[in-house]
Amino acid sequence: MNYDVVVVGAGPVGSTAARYAALNGAKVLLLEEHPSIGSPVGCTGLLSTRAVAECDLKPSDEFVFNSVRGAFVHAPDGQRLPIDGKQTKAYVVSRKKFDRKLAVMALEEGVELSLRTRAVGLEKGELKTDSEGKKSSPVKLRVVRNGRLETICTSVVIGADGVKSRVASYAGLEKPARVLPGIQIEAPYASEDSDFVELFPGSSAPGFFAWTVPLNEKISRIGLALEPGLAFKNNPTECSPLSYLEKLLCSNPHIKTRYSGGMLDFVVGGIPIGPQERTVTDGVLLAGDAAGQAKPTSAGGIYTGAFAAKIAGKVAAEAALEGNTSAKRLSDYDRLWRKSIGKELEIGMKIHDYMGKLEDRQLNDLIGSLNTPSILNTITEYGDMDHPSILMRKLMFSGNSLRLMKAFGTFLKTLF
Repeated sequence: MNYDVVVVGAGPVGSTAARYAALNGAKVLLLEEHPSIGSPVGCTGLLSTRAVAECDLKPSDEFVFNSVRGAFVHAPDGQRLPIDGKQTKAYVVSRKKFDRKLAVMALEEGVELSLRTRAVGLEKGELKTDSEGKKSSPVKLRVVRNGRLETICTSVVIGADGVKSRVASYAGLEKPARVLPGIQIEAPYASEDSDFVELFPGSSAPGFFAWTVPLNEKISRIGLALEPGLAFKNNPTECSPLSYLEKLLCSNPHIKTRYSGGMLDFVVGGIPIGPQERTVTDGVLLAGDAAGQAKPTSAGGIYTGAFAAKIAGKVAAEAALEGNTSAKRLSDYDRLWRKSIGKELEIGMKIHDYMGKLEDRQLNDLIGSLNTPSILNTITEYGDMDHPSILMRKLMFSGNSLRLMKAFGTFLKTLF
């Protein structure tokens, strides 16, 4: 079995990378270790409007449960910061149906799909240079397909196999250095307003935040992610995401009165933040969570992952067809995605680290400082789930800059 490009992982990033490789003339195979696309789910399922568009999709009842236009940010002391985008900013989706839609789009472009196929090894041939100076190294990908060991030959492998990427390990590339453990249930919950998600920063989820995401007026996804070191520091005896979620459901006054008990679904997962120094090597590219491309401010990875996947598919296809799959040739991918979204991820990491270290009393003061009509109007106009730096710049140079500097200290000056 010989292919120009093999993509490991048939989530949104993998399917998009495979589709773009095929659109650029490559013979493509897409591998998925599970028996069906979109299972198991390891995501909140809240996608920005830009994320859906980046996947070349229009919102549809086929996969959209609900649309949201803003967020209620709840301070640890109970005060609430209402952020109203005035229009749809994100969609609550069925990830199973969303993922399957993207896989079908890849198949329609000629991509071959192999389910129940797990990558178990990768071997690179000797790097050869032809008469034109092009360097290629055929890759032998060892897989277990339906219980049988097989070898697939390809020019380029794209690892879109998540935070625990086997492809990264087999290729000698690093995995994301920081991973936030997360947990979420889908449960009966009486939303205050199903047009808004709810966010709970502070000690209820050390280093990050907890959330409720409404599917409708009666059911929400309730979850949290946290920084393991901070969680352990806060409570060494009960520092697991599950223990924090149980405490949130039973002790948070706002959630406690709305949560009816029980659950309809339960997911756990890891969220990588901070991309590796290298996402390419000879014959191999990494994309999505495997490359640490999730947004550090919100943990969303579909927009950034799909953006990078398009570049990965194109570069991989062109390199394979040119017969030059060296790390130098494939580094075009690394350069291009970093040029477009690298700075945003870097700024997002600074925001993440700053916010995560604030104590509850500091968060109370900060949220109180933001809760003014003029600042809320600025947030409404410039708030962007995918590009938080836009809002931070506007806040820095607004008429409220002095008030914000008192709240943020010197942090704003260090962002840019």
